[in-house]
Amino acid sequence: MKMSLKIRTITVAVALGICAVVPTHAEESTPVKVIIDADPGVDDAMAILFALQSPAVEVIGITTVFGNTAIDNATANALTLVDLVGASVPVARGAEHPLVKDLREPPAFVHGADGLGEVGLQKPVGKVIEKAAAQFIVDMARQYPGEITLVPVGPLTNIALALGIEPRLPQLIKEVVLMGGAARVEGNVSPVAEANIFGDPHAADIVFKTPWRVTMVGLDVTTRVRMEDDLLERIAKANPKLGEFIWSITRFYKKFYESRGVYGGFYVHDPSAIAYVIDPGLFETETARVRVVPEGLAEGQTITAIGTPPAFWTAWYQAPDVEVCLGVDAEAMLALYESTLSR
Repeated sequence: MKMSLKIRTITVAVALGICAVVPTHAEESTPVKVIIDADPGVDDAMAILFALQSPAVEVIGITTVFGNTAIDNATANALTLVDLVGASVPVARGAEHPLVKDLREPPAFVHGADGLGEVGLQKPVGKVIEKAAAQFIVDMARQYPGEITLVPVGPLTNIALALGIEPRLPQLIKEVVLMGGAARVEGNVSPVAEANIFGDPHAADIVFKTPWRVTMVGLDVTTRVRMEDDLLERIAKANPKLGEFIWSITRFYKKFYESRGVYGGFYVHDPSAIAYVIDPGLFETETARVRVVPEGLAEGQTITAIGTPPAFWTAWYQAPDVEVCLGVDAEAMLALYESTLSR
């Protein structure tokens, strides 16, 4: 089993609701340039705020995509998050439907009709840039060759479109850390499919077949991390502006999980991808070849061949290596989230 050897030096002492933080190794080095491709979405919002607050990450852009909510809502929500933090981060509107399959109805029962828990947010002040998301990704990759980590936490349509615009994108991008897929566990929209991959399986297969550095942060690890209300309460006490916002938007999300029999906190999906970017040592990975079922009963399934498959498994043998997360230090990841948002 492959495991990152990066040493973590996070110490979070929680006493009387006060967090003491020792900076991570990542904080001592140059921040990682990232573009977050998202469909905000409650957990997307939590991931974006995580990245915007982290000194280990430099968010150079946010691109939006359909998924948890319609594209107009997703884009407005991204702008709202940038306004909330007061960040100067460009937001580019992206794909409003999948490459091939029909657009499905957004899961309002999970994230609310507006995507952010129906808490009555005001319209954002900021405006989107004129470039479409895929073109923005390409332009940034050309401007910062070898420096950008793409962090898609929604359907992978914008990433596939960017590959169509610029065939050299795999050489220009440092790595891709995506939230999606399920290697050894059940899916969350079908017995085999995870929601982001199911949202555009054709785009996902393009991304997994592309010869570049990809890490899949899927349900194998995200369903092992549950965020409880006491952690959110501590964040709200330490950082009322962001903490109270996160508390409010997660009430709807939490009720959804409780309706599915998940108690003791809700799953932490999209923030897990940001946690990997900040500290990959929190995760255990295996090298694999991944292909996506585009249609039929197993639509959206990420079929994962761990190790090097036999040559006669042509579809997998000819696919590039991907790092698939199979283990996580859940306690340390939650501590990292709390310490970062409590700043």
